[in-house]
Amino acid sequence: MDSNKTSENSKKGLFVQAGILAIAGVISRIIGLLYRSPLTAVIGDEGNGYYSTAYNFYSIVLLISSYSIPSAISKILSGKLAVKEYRNAHKIFRAALVYVSIVGLLGALILFFGADFLVVGRSATVLRFFAPTIFFFGFLGVLRGYFQAHRTMVPTSISQLVEQVFNAIVSITGAVILTGMVGEGDPSKRAVYGAIGSALGTGSGVLVALIFMFIVYKFNSSNIHRRIESDESEDMGYGQAFLLILMVVTPFILSTFIYNVSTTLNSTFFTRILINVKGMEESTVAYQYGIFSSKAMVITNLPIALASAAAAAMIPEISATLAKDGMDEAAKTVARVNRVILMISIPCAVGLFALAKPVMMILFPQKASLDEASMLLMFLAITVVFYSLSTVTNAVLQGIGKVYIPVINAGISLIVQAALLVLLLLYTNLNDIALCIVTITYSLMMCVLNNFFMKRSLDVATDIKKTFVLPAFSAIVMGAVAYGIHFVFMLLLGHLERGEYFINLIATMVAVVAAVVVYFTVLIKSGGASEEDIKRFPKGASIARILKKFKIL
Repeated sequence: MDSNKTSENSKKGLFVQAGILAIAGVISRIIGLLYRSPLTAVIGDEGNGYYSTAYNFYSIVLLISSYSIPSAISKILSGKLAVKEYRNAHKIFRAALVYVSIVGLLGALILFFGADFLVVGRSATVLRFFAPTIFFFGFLGVLRGYFQAHRTMVPTSISQLVEQVFNAIVSITGAVILTGMVGEGDPSKRAVYGAIGSALGTGSGVLVALIFMFIVYKFNSSNIHRRIESDESEDMGYGQAFLLILMVVTPFILSTFIYNVSTTLNSTFFTRILINVKGMEESTVAYQYGIFSSKAMVITNLPIALASAAAAAMIPEISATLAKDGMDEAAKTVARVNRVILMISIPCAVGLFALAKPVMMILFPQKASLDEASMLLMFLAITVVFYSLSTVTNAVLQGIGKVYIPVINAGISLIVQAALLVLLLLYTNLNDIALCIVTITYSLMMCVLNNFFMKRSLDVATDIKKTFVLPAFSAIVMGAVAYGIHFVFMLLLGHLERGEYFINLIATMVAVVAAVVVYFTVLIKSGGASEEDIKRFPKGASIARILKKFKIL
């Protein structure tokens, strides 16, 4: 009985730790979204284009050299700590530090000396300033993985927040100082210097987070070494430790590389075809890519992160059901999780579509690109639904042992997306709209393929009416009400030019509050959601209490 209770408490503790990490990730995304607005005001859409193009290649080199390290190290060390092999765990930890110092240095050198080969024109200058960050991030990743293996996500979560805060502060400050040095003379040079300031912010965030994690490690070092000294298990060699790291890290690198390379491929084809084949000005291409990547995509990433966090919080329920009750009960749980995810993601997508321009005006009020950015956001809104469902199906496939199926699906989707983008760029003048089309295509293919293979292993019975029809109907009603309220508000008060921004802010806030009330009212009254469904939301019990208070539930 006691062992069962201990096991149950251990599982609950693990779920809580995973929840902490998910919440920290969402908060980091929110900070990342909020600081992009003042940064864009400083560096402009052209500067965002140079930064995003450079950042995409930095991300790929980071993925290959260091980004997979926390998950991989956590997995290796967890196995050793579970059998109390503390000395071997520490030896693997030290071997991992050597590993990241080598691959991190190689990655930094490739980024610095290969910048002109990797990206076109002015983005290469920005890319070189990302090089030192590659080297430092490896050590940060090892330390994060080390503490995750000890089942404490708090240091990692705090370090993520510290990293993002310092990134925001230094990015904006650096951009202001560097653009001030250039003055108003050369807009493209000013944009490049601003992008460099933002790149320095990324590096400073990583460096400060690394210092924080090192302090946490030193604070715990006496306890760590005390356990090592009391360990009497068989000692493993460093050669064996390095081999173990390589064997575990390589699959992680392969999967994360395929999942994340699509953005880099898109930016490469977009810039090289439009500049080298169609002869467009580099500044114009950077301007268009900056609007797509640093405005429309940044906004859609937040609801996707919220839905992903909700999915991550529910995945332990699926895993536990699979282990305890078998495939049939797991299939029922997956069906319930899918319903909840769609109850969140569908209204998010409709809301972004209906209020695209008001939301864009709040976050990125630059009038020159406001209409174009709003149009791109309307296109991309649907990807919130597709990516959210993909998160669930991806995790389910991994949970039932089909770990390579999502990777293969991502690879197929990537090939189709790349071919489609090349054709659209060569034979149409859609430009940044082409980027939206292929992003929608990629997310839809991932969603469909993952769902197809999941249903081959799990007999997931989907109630079409409750899962798709009623949430979609409720969301459409919600969107119409939100748009109408905002329209009337702006019609009555929009003539006050000086207060246009704040009138839009208030109108949007009122519209959003009304939208939430309307959505839940229509969904619940139409039979699309029960109290049990609402309680499955993040903070669902609190939401249910509020809905009961207002006689909606």
